[in-house]
Amino acid sequence: MILAMFEQLRMEVLDKLRSCRTPEQLLELDEQLMLEKDGEPLYRVICEVLRHRAIAPVEAATWLSTLMDHREKQLNDCLNLNCQL
Repeated sequence: MILAMFEQLRMEVLDKLRSCRTPEQLLELDEQLMLEKDGEPLYRVICEVLRHRAIAPVEAATWLSTLMDHREKQLNDCLNLNCQL
């Protein structure tokens, strides 16, 4: 029962991921998931569905690249004392 609910949640997130048309929409989804009570980081969801072969590697690579570029920019801004996490 719990596994079925967990899988349903992942599929809902995957549907939301696939509806993202811009990097900004993807980053908004990432922030939204992090704000939810037991929200799992979006990169982990992407890795998990990739592991289960529910998405194409090229899709995962595009999404992960966008997330990593954003994180890198955040870190660089912090190092330059322009933090806005």
